[in-house]
Amino acid sequence: MNYKLSPSDFAFLYEGCKRCYYLKVVHGIYQPSIPLPSIFGKIAGLLKDHYNGKRTRELHPDLPPGIVKYAERWVQSDTIRRPNHNASCFIKGRFDILVEFDDKTYGVVDFKTGNPNEGHPELYSRQLHAYAYALEHPGRGALSLSPITKMGLLYFYPSKTSQTTVDWLSFDAEIHWVEIEKNEAGFLEFIDEVLAVLESPEPPGPAPECKWCDYLKDLGNLPRTLDEEPAIPDDTQLPLDLRGRP
Repeated sequence: MNYKLSPSDFAFLYEGCKRCYYLKVVHGIYQPSIPLPSIFGKIAGLLKDHYNGKRTRELHPDLPPGIVKYAERWVQSDTIRRPNHNASCFIKGRFDILVEFDDKTYGVVDFKTGNPNEGHPELYSRQLHAYAYALEHPGRGALSLSPITKMGLLYFYPSKTSQTTVDWLSFDAEIHWVEIEKNEAGFLEFIDEVLAVLESPEPPGPAPECKWCDYLKDLGNLPRTLDEEPAIPDDTQLPLDLRGRP
């Protein structure tokens, strides 16, 4: 089996509940998506359009001289085969921006809206490594760029407002650069861990904090007909929307 792995799943889905991750990758069973306000997509699109084609000095002073070469492009890796695993995998995803430095090396940058002190750089590191790996080990016809020498997160944290006219208000954001040290060997060890999960004949047990697994468990305990007795003693164990009250 050759599994498709999405870089965006390496952070919160994989770390949050390996059972849900297994069900998505192996069986195509997705957690219900929570619609995000369209404003977040609007902000991301504006940032990518704003920085595309600009010099790195306009992106952040900690970056080497270069230019933003690509904004939001798909990448796909060649098949990844690891020792001691029967299954293989490949990476397919879409990065935010890619920088070409003047020395002809490259950097992958992901945009984040929020406070960098409350972020999860260790989890996002997997996502950035996945993009870098796919670019340096591309599948047939996929975007190929090497070497990737810089990876990082560019945080935008709204901190104040400014207003020039009565009908135009701007949110001013602090910009923080969080660099991620490249470690391809460590990333491939993580891929070993992922493949070990996916090769299991049964999904892992649910994570204790996974609300979706809890919800499914509660649904399984409901009576199948009106004549059946419920398997639970009272409605306090049911999700709020199944308790018969607002």
